[in-house]
Amino acid sequence: MAIDIHTGIQTALVLAVIAIILSIVFGIRSLVAGKKIQFFRMRHRHITRGWRLISLAFLWGAIGVVLYFYGEPVAYHFIPPSATVPPSFTPSITPTITLTPTITLTPTITNTPSESYTPTITFTPHVPLAVEAQFEGELTPPADAVFSSLEFTNEGLDALHRPIRPNTIFQNPVGHMYAAYSYDKMKDGVQWTSIWYRNGELVHYETKPWIGGSGGVDYTDWAPDAAEWLPGIYEVQIFIGTDWKKAGFFTVEGVPPTPTMTPTPTRTPSLTPSATLTLTLIPTDTPTPSRTPLPTATESP
Repeated sequence: MAIDIHTGIQTALVLAVIAIILSIVFGIRSLVAGKKIQFFRMRHRHITRGWRLISLAFLWGAIGVVLYFYGEPVAYHFIPPSATVPPSFTPSITPTITLTPTITLTPTITNTPSESYTPTITFTPHVPLAVEAQFEGELTPPADAVFSSLEFTNEGLDALHRPIRPNTIFQNPVGHMYAAYSYDKMKDGVQWTSIWYRNGELVHYETKPWIGGSGGVDYTDWAPDAAEWLPGIYEVQIFIGTDWKKAGFFTVEGVPPTPTMTPTPTRTPSLTPSATLTLTLIPTDTPTPSRTPLPTATESP
């Protein structure tokens, strides 16, 4: 049974954890048993063995930490990842002709096709010209450069750029998608490109001179708006220079969330009080009535 490097490192970590647990258990049991013995030599022997087992547990713990953080990069440096054969799609088109007569008088000759032609179409991945026009690095890739299969996740990567719970089918909302892979025999400065397709349509790409060294683990990612994750079959292609190296597929299902419109506050005009003319009566001088002399009695002669 073939075991890859990742599985081998995980198995070694599990064995290290088991060794830690057993060393601690047997060490504690030896210490407890030694304290119950009255004879000095036997008690000293049990206690010494117990502390040795506990020290061995710490040693196993250090080995486990080294395996977790440095096991895979060191292994990939000495053992290159095996290249996998990419899937090839050969659609076949078989034309059929169906004659449906509407008015039949007396058919005398029936045309029967004697030969059928089945064209075969082979798709070869290539870098689009618009992307190739942005190249800045070397276009001649290393002849022995190899890449592993792509692993997809939308839950992020660990400290070593390994995908967390990789999958090939994702439900909306997808969020941030990663395509992780391992590589070996690479060369700094050569042009690296990743191209993302949805149902054969270009939706995203990255291209830059390579700076990741000769071997290790790397990724390409895409984090568009949630509404851009339309359902369909997505393909990610990796190129070195203009040479195609690897491709991977994943499927997005479900309707993406609809973007909500955020209302923009507008100013409301305020009423400005207008001046009102008021009439003010100004008092005028009114003449004061004068007294009229009363008639007086006049004596008659």
